[in-house]
Amino acid sequence: MSQRQTSVALPETWVDQRYQSAARTTEPALCCPVSYDARYLEVIPPEILEKDYGCGDPTSFVERGETVLDLGSGAGKLCYILAQVVGPQGKVIGVDRNSEMLALARKYQDQVARQLGYANVTFRCGIIQDLKLDLERLAQATAGLTLNGPEDWLELRRREEQLRNEEPMIPDASVDCIVSNCVLNLVRPQDRDQLFAEMLRVLRPGGRVAISDIVSDEDVPDHIRSDPELWSGCIAGVYREDEFLEAFRKAGFVGVTLARYTEKPWRVIEGIEFRSVTVVAYKPEGGPCLDCNQAVIYKGPFQQVSDDEGHRYPRGKRVAVCEKTFRMLQRSPYRDHFVFIEPRQPVDPAGAPPFPCHRPTIRHPRETKGESYRETSDCTGTGCC
Repeated sequence: MSQRQTSVALPETWVDQRYQSAARTTEPALCCPVSYDARYLEVIPPEILEKDYGCGDPTSFVERGETVLDLGSGAGKLCYILAQVVGPQGKVIGVDRNSEMLALARKYQDQVARQLGYANVTFRCGIIQDLKLDLERLAQATAGLTLNGPEDWLELRRREEQLRNEEPMIPDASVDCIVSNCVLNLVRPQDRDQLFAEMLRVLRPGGRVAISDIVSDEDVPDHIRSDPELWSGCIAGVYREDEFLEAFRKAGFVGVTLARYTEKPWRVIEGIEFRSVTVVAYKPEGGPCLDCNQAVIYKGPFQQVSDDEGHRYPRGKRVAVCEKTFRMLQRSPYRDHFVFIEPRQPVDPAGAPPFPCHRPTIRHPRETKGESYRETSDCTGTGCC
């Protein structure tokens, strides 16, 4: 078997073995050190703090009252920080496949809840590229099943699909924000398209991901990718930095932003730099494109920009946009870059005509002011404008 075939076949085993060990004994070198807001650490038990492995802090991109999903939640540190960020009206769900890490995270649920005065964290056993299947529920549903022949394997598959359809671990459009801390690089390459599709599926329209991970500045050669220690240590399986951002766009995310970039690499191997980054990206709002006579002006400094859905915005021009795009641009990370022009007479979207969103045009000021607009200025010449 070639090195490339070996690197594809075994990464999950390498990861499971190393993280089972890391749940029992602290392994400082497993990932790069991260500083968190100290006020959130006071209620988290030392055993969890000592066995936290990550490369960034995506918690600052989460808002109060949100439902947040942590992919690869490990010992639970990020979830217990997020519990405080979202507050008692919010909800935090951690998903991990490692039973020993899950046991450590769950060990202190009641203690942390008592200290906070509320309980808003749950932990689920699952594979992050298959967020419909709860592995603990599957174990219960197949407790009496023996796998002795093809019919038994087909029955197992049937029960898996039944659970996915009838009791999905994470339902469609049920999450406001997804976070992850140095986990996506541990997923097998052949499963990554499914992983990104699952993230998009569980987010509500307009929801976002905040993903901290390790990336490389160059392609990683096969002999590094087939090294078990480097794979389980968040090195061998990393995305190249440009391909990481492109993966979000290809999956259908918009507003893909390199929110944090660590200038100094965490490790350098054979001249290749490996560093921590945090990417924020958004699920599109969805719905029809309607013409409500709205326009936006791109402020600059660039001569022209385009978004992930193909709309172009030349600097200083009143670009006609649909109502859906108008709302999208009013949100982070776009809003500070645009002037927003509403029609003088509001247009009800329920009665608005379709808008040809992929053929943007410049909107004449009379479209937003109205053809009969004749008002004179109230300016008195005393320096008010």
